[in-house]
Amino acid sequence: MISKSTIENVFETARVEEVIGDFVNLKRAGSNLKGLSPFVDEKSPSFMVSPVKQIWKDFSSGKGGNVVTFLMEHEHFTYPEAIKYLAKKYNIEIEETIQTNEDLAVANEKESMYLVSEFAQKYFHHTLLETEEGKAIGLTYFKERGFTSETIKKFGLGYSTDSWDAFTKEALGKGYKLEFLDKTGLTIVKEEEGKTFDRFKGRVMFPIHSMSGRVLGFGGRILTNDKKAAKYVNSPESDIYHKSKVLYGIFHAKQAIAKQDNCYLVEGYTDVIQFNQAGIENVVASSGTALTPDQIRLVSRLTRNITVLFDGDAAGLRASIRGIDLILEAGMNVKVCAFPDGEDPDSFAKKTPYNELVSFLEENAKDFIQFKASLLVKEANNDPIKKAELIRDMVNSIGKIPDRIKREVYIQECSRIMDISEEVLFNTLAQIDKKELTEANKKFKEEQKAFDVIKNDLPNQASSLLSSVEIATLLERKIIELVILYGNRVIEFDEQYLKINDDGNEAIVTEKRQLKVFEKVYLSLQEDEIEFSNPLFRNLITQILELYLQEGNFEKNEFLNQLEADAEQIVIDILMNEDKYKLDGWEEKKQVFVKAKDSDEVLKTLISETLISYREYLIQNLTKELLADFMTQKKSLTMEELMQIVNDYNALKVKISSSIGRVRTDYFK
Repeated sequence: MISKSTIENVFETARVEEVIGDFVNLKRAGSNLKGLSPFVDEKSPSFMVSPVKQIWKDFSSGKGGNVVTFLMEHEHFTYPEAIKYLAKKYNIEIEETIQTNEDLAVANEKESMYLVSEFAQKYFHHTLLETEEGKAIGLTYFKERGFTSETIKKFGLGYSTDSWDAFTKEALGKGYKLEFLDKTGLTIVKEEEGKTFDRFKGRVMFPIHSMSGRVLGFGGRILTNDKKAAKYVNSPESDIYHKSKVLYGIFHAKQAIAKQDNCYLVEGYTDVIQFNQAGIENVVASSGTALTPDQIRLVSRLTRNITVLFDGDAAGLRASIRGIDLILEAGMNVKVCAFPDGEDPDSFAKKTPYNELVSFLEENAKDFIQFKASLLVKEANNDPIKKAELIRDMVNSIGKIPDRIKREVYIQECSRIMDISEEVLFNTLAQIDKKELTEANKKFKEEQKAFDVIKNDLPNQASSLLSSVEIATLLERKIIELVILYGNRVIEFDEQYLKINDDGNEAIVTEKRQLKVFEKVYLSLQEDEIEFSNPLFRNLITQILELYLQEGNFEKNEFLNQLEADAEQIVIDILMNEDKYKLDGWEEKKQVFVKAKDSDEVLKTLISETLISYREYLIQNLTKELLADFMTQKKSLTMEELMQIVNDYNALKVKISSSIGRVRTDYFK
């Protein structure tokens, strides 16, 4: 983790006009500088930079910020990547905060894997261009595909010689350890035989880059007609390469995707390269795998629009479009474009001039509902039963869309195309929603059973502790969501204090106090010295609150960069589903149709009740454990002592419940 002093040094040293000047042609305009927007196409400059204030503003796109936010917007760097870029530019030594030996070992191991992967990319590229075998076989293949020298260089294409261990010997000779050649999958190690082999022997090489440009792995295509060998071989999963989280071409496409506000999605490496060479750079590939939520999230950092490109004669087109449902579920806008029969993105882009290619994509990219409808109508072939099944299939897809306005528009469009009434479609959608809601409510009610009042059947109390773990998880995750989504939101809370009045008696005094959400949560947890029961959530809330307390802010990109995979996934899920987080069933239960983020009062109530519910859960759980221990004789208490403690706990629970200033709702029911 980069030290705070380094970050401060970077901000003090870096000049916004100098950094942006590397990417945008700026001209003096009074005390400011101006230029053409790097985010949208324009003829009149609306991009302004203020050297005095050290900020920038793009009036065309509405974006703005400081020197770091420019790099994050334009280069799509993470926060640490932007800081490191600036540190390198201004020759600032990067100071890392103290890490444990274990942390350092993990970091060093990953870095070693990156380094050996980058060496491999350079080695394969050199072999392609500078060796007789590489030029005769690999380079000839790429030239036959129509790739220019500039394209081959841009994508770092290469060739691995048809030798069992040529690469491995070269890497070991350069000082790279066999351990990391093995872990990256570049070398296959047969320990029992004491032998090593090059995984990509006799293949042309396609390096796979991260969004920031680091080499993660490779795809290798064989050029012989060996039926026993796979046509394509990919690097195996490793600490740096996770196939389901990577899109081929994303590094080269990211700026064009953001600028065009659209991403073309294809299937293979050559599709991406050929499109890029044709002049359309905003294109990525899922590399032959089924599209995953992680890949969709990668695109969503750049745009909300995806156009899926299909082969004209794809036999599995019906199955392929299932990935569209995932895109819809992520709240993205989807269009679909199919090429003429016998064509794929590679072949079509290769023979089509740029202007004609752009026109074809614009004219033939259909909204997903139009595309799917036309496809399913052909399949139905005037069979009414089949048509009914296919209409339900379409409504299922529409049901994936989180935005209700979009759903209604698509229902109307589906009604027009399929010649069926909107009422029937809405009823079908309502049935699907009701089924999902019923299942969700059933699960929610099962989780809430642990909140039931302690019954006299004491043996059952111990067994119910299992469900209380689920309740703790539910509430602890909700608290984390509130802090992540609303941490810096200032809310006026009703704070209660115990005060001794003039008569010497205790009295509860209520005062209004403005607090940021993270402060409210922090103070509430500190008040009772509460620690989350889930270790993952405990570490996560501690890190988030420390970040708010120390930095006064929650920098999401920087924070995500520090997390382990499981914790990172939780935070990403919360951030990516922000619009889905409403008031835990309040819409159905209480007819409160207001999102928490739109109302301070509703948000205050949600925060207060969540924190109170968590404290009640802890008290109730303590009571259960006490009773269970009493029954198993782990606690040497008399019945009178036991009842006194239980009564004290119950009194505390009533006191806590009353602290929100009104009668408790059916929050637990």
